[in-house]
Parts: sequence; C-alpha cells; structure tokens
Amino acid sequence: MTTFTRRAVTASTFALVAGCAAQQGGGLFAPVRGRAAIGSFGIDLTSIDHSIDPGDDFFQYVNGAWMNANTIPEDRSSWGTNEMLIVKAEHDVRAIVQEAAAAGGAPGSNSQKIADYYNAYLDQDAIDARGLAPIEPALAEIAALRTHEDVVRFVARPGTGVTFPIITYIGLDEGNPDRYLPQMTHAGLGLPEREYYRRTDRQFPEIRQQYEAACANMLTLVGQPNAEAQARAVMALETQIAELHWPVADRRERERTYNLKRRAEVRALAPRFPWDASFDARGLAAEDEVVIAELSAMGPLANLVMATPVSTWRSYVTWHYVRTKAQILPRTIDDANFAFFGRQLNGQPQQRERWQRAIQALNGVLGEAVGELYVARHFPPESKAQVLELVENMRRAYGERIDASPWMSAETKVIAREKLATFRPKIGYPDRWKDYSGFEVRAGDAFGNQMRFAQWDWANDLARLGRPSDREEWFMTPHSVNAYYNPPFNEIVFPAGYLQPPLFDPNADPAVNYGAIGGVIGHEMGHGFDDQGAKSDARGVLRDWWNAEDVARFRATTDRLADQYSQFEPLPGLNLNGRLSLGENIGDCGGLQVALHAYRISLAGAEPPVLEGTTGLQRFFMARAQHRKQIVREQQLRNQVMTGPHSPARFRINGPARNMDAWYEAFNVTPDDALYLPPAERVTIW
Repeated sequence: MTTFTRRAVTASTFALVAGCAAQQGGGLFAPVRGRAAIGSFGIDLTSIDHSIDPGDDFFQYVNGAWMNANTIPEDRSSWGTNEMLIVKAEHDVRAIVQEAAAAGGAPGSNSQKIADYYNAYLDQDAIDARGLAPIEPALAEIAALRTHEDVVRFVARPGTGVTFPIITYIGLDEGNPDRYLPQMTHAGLGLPEREYYRRTDRQFPEIRQQYEAACANMLTLVGQPNAEAQARAVMALETQIAELHWPVADRRERERTYNLKRRAEVRALAPRFPWDASFDARGLAAEDEVVIAELSAMGPLANLVMATPVSTWRSYVTWHYVRTKAQILPRTIDDANFAFFGRQLNGQPQQRERWQRAIQALNGVLGEAVGELYVARHFPPESKAQVLELVENMRRAYGERIDASPWMSAETKVIAREKLATFRPKIGYPDRWKDYSGFEVRAGDAFGNQMRFAQWDWANDLARLGRPSDREEWFMTPHSVNAYYNPPFNEIVFPAGYLQPPLFDPNADPAVNYGAIGGVIGHEMGHGFDDQGAKSDARGVLRDWWNAEDVARFRATTDRLADQYSQFEPLPGLNLNGRLSLGENIGDCGGLQVALHAYRISLAGAEPPVLEGTTGLQRFFMARAQHRKQIVREQQLRNQVMTGPHSPARFRINGPARNMDAWYEAFNVTPDDALYLPPAERVTIW
C-alpha cells in the first residue's frame, strides 16, 4: 500500500475500525474448503453495473451494483473491501481477547496483558468515575511552565504525546541502514495538513472555525479560563507553524529529507533554541548525529518557538495533551474530541462502539502478542507457501521487464537486477515475535497503561542506538489489512490479515489472485523502482545508482503519468495532485503491468478457460477493481486528496487500466469511451 518510513507509522496504521453493514452479493467472511470464497471463481458478478460501459468508468462497471445497494455505516467515513476485511479482523481479534480474558493467564504473560489492557480500556464507567484525576498532575505541570526551555523539556518527555513544531524520533539511517539515528522532522499541526490553514475556498474557512471552537470547548472542559481567547491564540500559532511547513509533495523527495548533521550544526540553526535540553529530555544527551528532514524549516520553526509567548505555549500544550488522551478520559471529553475530529472533519456520524475502539488501541500496543494468536488460528502454512510462489513469479516477471525496458541503460539494469534479486518478501507474520516482558499492564488502569506503554516503547527505541539494525522487525501487526515496502531493508511485507479473499484465495481462479494480490505485490515491489524507492540500492543505502540519462527518461515518463492523474477531479473544483500521489500511482500502474506478465508466466503457454462468460484477461482486471471497491464520504475524500499519497479508489482502478493495452483488448474499449487514451499517450512504466 505504501512506501514505509518509521515516521509514517501512526495509530491509524493499526486501526481496526468497525460498523458492519449488510453485505450485498457475495460472501466475504466464510470461504468453503475447495471452493472460492466469492462466487464460483473469486469474483462477485452480481456487483457489476451493466448499465455502465467499462470503457467509460471501469471502477463503476465492476462495482456499481454493490455500491448502489450499500451505504456507509454510521460509524465509518468509508466502506468497501478493505474496511470489511478490517471488520473481519476486528471480530477475530475480539474472540481471541475474550478467550484470553476467560482463561486468565499467569501474571506478566501476554495473555494477562492482552486481557487487562483491553478490559481497562473497555470500562468507560470506571474511566468516568476517575474524572480528570489521571491528567491533573500533567495539567499542573503545564500551568507551571515559565520558560521556553520548560516547554521544550515537557513536550520532549516520553509519554506526553504532544505534537510540537519540531519533533525527534529514532529511525533507520537511510545513508547507512545498518544503524539507527535520531531523526528530526517538523510537526505541530492539529489539522491534517498546512493547506487546511491556508486555503480560502470550499469548506476550509468553516473547518478552521470548527477547529478553533473544538479547542475552546476542550479547554473549557478541563477548567481553563478564557478558553475562547486561548483557542484563538492556538489557532494563530498553528497558522504560523503551517506557513513554515514544506508542501506535502516536497516531503516525498527522499534525498531532500535526508540531511545528516552534527549537534553543533543543529545548534547553529537557531542558537537561542534549547536544543540540548530537548535532546536531554528525550534521553539523547550522548548522541551527536541527527538526520534532519525539512532542513530549511528547522531554523525558522525554532525561532518561532522562541518568539511565541510561553503563555500561548501553555494553551497549545494543554489542548494537544488533552485531545491525544481523550479516548481514555471521561466520556464528555471523548465525545467532544470525536465531535470535531470524527464528525466534522471526516464526516463520520457516530463513534464506533467502545469494544471496537478498545481493539484498535490494543493492536497499537500489544499488536504482535495478539498477532501470534491470530495467525495460529487464521493463516495456514499452505497460504504462505502459495503467496511465496506468486512472489517468485512476480520477481521473474520484473526481471524480464527490466531486461526489456527501453529507457533503462545496460549498466543500470545490472544494478536493478541486483536489487530485484535481493528483495526480501515477508509473508504473513514475523519469524521472531516481539518481547513484551518489560511492559507492565495493570488491571483497571487504562490511562496508566497507555502512559507506561509510551515510556516502554521509547526506551526500546533508545536501546536501538549503537546496535545493528534489526532486519527481522515488522512495522505492522500480522492481522493488519495493509502492506508496505521498506526501502532501507529492501523488503516487501504482507501481513496475514491482508492475504484473504478477495485479495488472495487459494481456491480462486489464478487470474483473480494475480489481478488482486498480484497487483498489490507488484505495487510494493515497484516501490523499489519508483521515483523515490529507486534512490536506494540493493543494500538499502540512499544513493544515486541510475545514470543521468536513465533519470531523465524515467522522469519524462512519470511526468506524463503525473499530468494524467492531475486531470482527475474527485470533487468539483478539487483535482488530484499528480505529484503528491506519483509514487503510489507508479506502484499501481507498474505493479499491475508486471502482475499481468506474471499471470501469463503462470499459464506456461496454456489458454485460460472462459468462466461464466469471462476470459482470463477480464477476470484479471475485474479482480483488481473488486479489491478496491469502496464508497466514501465527501469529507474523507477531500482529506485523502489533500493529504494522502494514494489516489482515491476509483482512480486507482481507472488510471492503471487505461494505460494497459490488454485492458482495451479485454473489454473492447474504443475511442468513443471516456477512459480511452490513444496508444501514444499510454504510459508503460515496466
């Protein structure tokens, strides 16, 4: 789904969100042994909207009947294949948790920790009874902040969870992936992205007003005086921070966001800023090297910190401290937080049930402990072996297409082949499970459990410094409905939760598996050769290994793709940013082209059968579209277009299809069709 960086992994990565709606046309959750889980060969033909010409809107053609028959559940901002798989995983995990709770478990065991963490989070009545007592010490500390150094030390302390204009974390050194280093990046915004503070069109002024009101309401709930004036000051400060942020598309450029500096060089960026105090509060006093992402923004942001009155910082820190703890605070605070971030910002009418959010929180904390139990029950070894076989066909297909590439020079092809050969697939689950023995979970202490986890997790990160990097580590739980490519490790990772119908079904027609999970595997492998992944070599080192002529030819091709996607208009007046989504669009287009090649390899010259009137080529493309079926609320769609690297689902289907000659052949697409591109305008990445 994405190119992975540690900084990109947030709670949303592990979210298990819920809200089952009645599913129309085809079961997703109950495969029958020996028979495809969906339809007779893996595709739900009842979802097709026969009133749509596939050449006009292929996404709507394959999924339109399903979309017309379904609505988005009240507790969700979107609904489709991925969301249904997440709901399935959520129910599977709930059963595991309830069994762990019933069985008890020795003190300190993973079973005990799973049950106690879940049950403490679940008990909203107990949380309400404690009121604001869990956060009163922190609120008193914030009220006592008197200097800028006090502010910097507080927000840097593990467990506070407060965003700030400059934040530091521990990550892989992309210039030397065998080690970890402190990493510094800009942050500090409560709204999704800088443009939310800048744009005056559409709903953005209203969103800013709602955000300021939400801040004032939260400050009132925790007893802050003059809450409206404080909220205005917070909004003004965040607007200043946003002005200094890099545009989101610029932050994709990996060589620009890799700036290895010594502490003396960091101090020189803004001599008045208490850099050493920040490092000391994080336990980094002995570290001399740091990688800075948005280098040109660091000095101005540090100067803004020092120029802003400490009183404003107290308001800002109070707001962000409380809102990030809202789900483990009394219901009034939790509901107020959802009213803006859920309902107003994302268009989600209702909160998810408490147990569903408890599962989400549990996965973000004890995800591998849960995952170890999950895969034993839900991911047979045969599935892993079959996916690995598919991966190797994809590797062969990529190799053949690299060899045939008209724009890549012979010398670059040698290194590309080396990188391809060293791709490491991780399928299903880790070979070594995370050790949670040092993490203390107490029954009935939801707030304390989260704070202790944050401190334990940071201590683990600090312990990485000075040690070789751990290439066995996973950055998603085994039951995540997602996948990633990790450039410094040159690895593709597919959790068990993703390897289910309709993405992967061991009993489905091969064309279906190659079109669905094959396209995803090709996408992730393709990240190793896209406009950013190609900046790392076979060892994962960030360096130039393409010659200048290759780069120029590749950019000329991908520029055309960016221009194509920038013409898509998901909402009136709001077009896609083809630059922001370029890497993922390269992954979609190139990955599907390679998946089709791999499917043909798997046929070994045989002609695929016609099944219920569908050819192998048709099933291949339909499987891809079925995998991405989704309906989405306007607010969520807007957020995705503005901030996300992935194009919305419709364009992740129509965009790649219209660039592939085989799609035109499969569905008899002609120049009269809306998606038609003349052959000369079709973009072939691989």
